[in-house]
Amino acid sequence: MKNPYIYGYLPLFSIILFSLTFGIYMVGQSIDLLVSIGIYAGMREFLTDFELRIFLLIAFTLCFFMLFSALKLIGETIHEVGMLLFSKNSNGEMISVARGGYVIFFFGALSTVLGVQSFTILLILFTLTILSYFIFNIYKMSQFLTLSGTIGLIIFEIIIWTILITLIVYVGLKLYNGLLASLPI
Repeated sequence: MKNPYIYGYLPLFSIILFSLTFGIYMVGQSIDLLVSIGIYAGMREFLTDFELRIFLLIAFTLCFFMLFSALKLIGETIHEVGMLLFSKNSNGEMISVARGGYVIFFFGALSTVLGVQSFTILLILFTLTILSYFIFNIYKMSQFLTLSGTIGLIIFEIIIWTILITLIVYVGLKLYNGLLASLPI
């Protein structure tokens, strides 16, 4: 008998691995920034180099953990709303079929350990993991959906994510421009 909860721990481990690798990269970048602006020597009076690196690693890992957890929650909500709109399956088999894709996220997170020195490699691996999971998920879901339902689900998810990302970029740019406009020059 197969346990349906066998992959239940993989999203947590994946989020922890992604957060840790992005956090390790950010520690190196923030140490370089602190040295270049001259704050690093003053901070070393209070903390050893190891303590400072551990403090920064915990802070950055926690921030990325919250970001990736929020993205997972938003992504699952968007996907399940799409399944509500386009699926005719009332047994709930679609949700259990998609859980096999958690392995893709786990191995994608594991692969980011190899690219921890480059933010570009981290982003590429993260994006490839998301795209691989999306393709796998749509492939597995297509057996429960009609062709028009599959196309509708894909378009729905792309439109919602595009709107969400565009809104975040717009707000970020408005805040950035407002901050620059308020600086005394």
